Amino acid sequence: MENPVSFPQSRAKSRASAAEGEGLAVAALEFLASEPDRLSRFLGISGLGPQNLREAAADPRFLVGVLDYIIADEPLLIGLAAAREIPPQRIVAARAAMAG
Repeated sequence: MENPVSFPQSRAKSRASAAEGEGLAVAALEFLASEPDRLSRFLGISGLGPQNLREAAADPRFLVGVLDYIIADEPLLIGLAAAREIPPQRIVAARAAMAG
């Protein structure tokens, strides 16, 4: 028989990780925006412009994509991790939690 208490605890832990992922994704956008060349490259690849970036950032699926972009580029991943003073694996784990 399953413990009825374990499911809500697991779910709460998952939400906390997803929330951390969203926070890291927003931090990743700020990191990208801190250097015009980085931001320009990201906008070019994403197909967005400065005028619709803020709107896109409100979509959790977009935020997952931001972390995908960061994770796919090792220097960006290392740079973001250093800026946030966290291990790169934490960014990868937070992205996984966001995706469910």
